[in-house]
Amino acid sequence: MISAQDWEDTRCIWAYHQMGHAPRSCSVAIGLGSHDLGVADTAVDLYAQGLVPLLVFTGATSPTTRGRMPRGEAVHYRERALELGVPKSAVLIEPRARNTGENIRFSRELLERAHVDVSSVLLVSKPYEERRVYATARKLWPEVEVVSASSSMTLEEYVDSVGDVRLVIDMLVGALQRLLIYPEQGFMISQEVPGNVIAAYERLCQSGFTSRLLLDDHGHVLSQTRR
Repeated sequence: MISAQDWEDTRCIWAYHQMGHAPRSCSVAIGLGSHDLGVADTAVDLYAQGLVPLLVFTGATSPTTRGRMPRGEAVHYRERALELGVPKSAVLIEPRARNTGENIRFSRELLERAHVDVSSVLLVSKPYEERRVYATARKLWPEVEVVSASSSMTLEEYVDSVGDVRLVIDMLVGALQRLLIYPEQGFMISQEVPGNVIAAYERLCQSGFTSRLLLDDHGHVLSQTRR
């Protein structure tokens, strides 16, 4: 049972995760692999609008995606893009990355090897990963301008697309934890997290939406002050 307070807190965190960037012309769009083929669809839409001349899809497999994308996330994304009419010459793939940092780092290396001049990047992710992806890219690729993008969906629409409301809330909570602790570990830039977002996160943790939280060696939830 999801209480009214749980929903209110989830909406608060959902809104914070989204950057609100207006898509604009960039050197390249990078679609970060996941279980969600909508990321590929959004990247293709940006290409079709003429905002980017080139797409990069990045991602290996994970326990979540292995069954649905046995050839790897980047490969399945590329196949989807070709189905939607993107020419082969406009798609590169990076099939090794297993986390957000590797998505950024390996894509950067791929573009350097391909001699693609990059001054700005449209990063395409799941809606609740926009801020995490942005913060990671600003840390690992500081010399480029970063624009975050995702499918235009409400929280309710996203829950319907996934089909598991508790899983969605768990993922939102887990993504926020990483925004809180990863800057201290050097994985992303630090960003201000408003007090109402912190309060919503803490209430959802207390309500048991914790399956995606990182734990320390003693089984304690990792936080800004305890690792």
